Amino acid sequence: LFPGDAEPRSPQEQPAAEDAAFISIQAFPALLDLPQELEVSAVSCGSRHTAVVTRGGELYTWGWGKYGQLGHGDDASSDHPRRVEYLAAEGLRAEEVVCGPWTTYVCV
Repeated sequence: LFPGDAEPRSPQEQPAAEDAAFISIQAFPALLDLPQELEVSAVSCGSRHTAVVTRGGELYTWGWGKYGQLGHGDDASSDHPRRVEYLAAEGLRAEEVVCGPWTTYVCV
């Protein structure tokens, strides 16, 4: 749903944005491509984004990123999981993650 909407919009009715990429928001399970050596230990879903923590303490996020909730230092959206590089650069290990409507909380 988009802010102020009572009913979901079809792809043809979604608002256009010149600088925004189309992000597929699916209401059903879908297979993901994570590197094969990664084992997921935790997952959380926000209203339009998802995050996983791996057994190795890495955080991967994807979905709608308009408010920076994906943690990549920008407001870009992504249909594919991307590792949050900030945690690795700071020597931090993610333990758990909780996604809110437009936020992501990570316990390190």
